[in-house]
Amino acid sequence: MANVSHTRGDITSHPDVSEMQARYARMLGGRDVALVDGPVFLLGLYCAVSPWILHYTTSQPALVPHNLIIGIAIGLLALGFTRAPERMYGLSWAMSALGVWMIISPWIVGDSPDKGVILNNVIIGGLAVLMGLVCAGTAARSTPKP
Repeated sequence: MANVSHTRGDITSHPDVSEMQARYARMLGGRDVALVDGPVFLLGLYCAVSPWILHYTTSQPALVPHNLIIGIAIGLLALGFTRAPERMYGLSWAMSALGVWMIISPWIVGDSPDKGVILNNVIIGGLAVLMGLVCAGTAARSTPKP
């Protein structure tokens, strides 16, 4: 039977300590905005289903597929931010652009939108712009300087 009563020493004596530290730093790299990934996904999910939640599927039929597609795009960006942050945070500006588009889309895509539809899209768009700027700013700050 193995003796498990002894305590282990400091890891600094491990022969692969530098490689393990490099791997750990690589795994955590770009994770400064990990708290934004979930809210971005939820924002995309809400954007996609908002026509049915707010019941404007019949009054604004053109905005239904529009919000569904933009919501899916925002959700996919969030999944990308979670899955490969070092590659995806360059697309944070794209999320901000989607937010700006959501703000102006009721007048461009919609047909005489009412106050509720406008307010819904402006709030979604404003949050997307804000979260995109937070992601982009953090990515720019955490990118290693040459």
